[in-house]
Amino acid sequence: MEKVYEIVSIKQVVRECDFAITTVRSPEDAAHAIQKEISDEDREIFLVLCLNTKNEVVAIHRASVGSINSAIVHPREIFKAAILNNSASIICAHNHPSQNPTPSPEDLEVTKRLVSAGEILGIEVLDHIIVGGMKHVSLKDKGYM
Repeated sequence: MEKVYEIVSIKQVVRECDFAITTVRSPEDAAHAIQKEISDEDREIFLVLCLNTKNEVVAIHRASVGSINSAIVHPREIFKAAILNNSASIICAHNHPSQNPTPSPEDLEVTKRLVSAGEILGIEVLDHIIVGGMKHVSLKDKGYM
C-alpha cells in the first residue's frame, strides 16, 4: 500500500496596525476605528475585527477587497481569521465608497449567512458595521441582527 502525505500550509501575515481602540464597548467604538482604516478607500473593503472573550481586539483582517460597489464575501474567508486568532466573537465591517452607509439587500443577506455560520462554529457575530465617510450604520442597532 502506498503512503499518502498531506502537507498543510496556513499563512497569516501579521503587521503592526495603529488601531485606535483595544476594547469594543459599543458600535461607535468599532465604527470610529474602522473609519480610520477604510472610510476613504475607493473600493469596497471588508474587514473582520477578531475579539477575545473580553471584547478586546486581537486582530483585524482584510477579508476582501472588491470593486466600487461590491466585495465578494464568503463565510470561510471571514471565519478563517477568527479561528486562527482564537476569537470568541467578531465584528464585520465594510465601507461604501459612495459615502452612503445605507445597507443594501446584499449586505443584509451576507450578514444573515455570517451569523448562521458563526452559530455553527461557536463564534458570535456581534455586529456588521457599514461606514461611508464619517457616517456609519450598525446592522445590530438597526435590528437586522
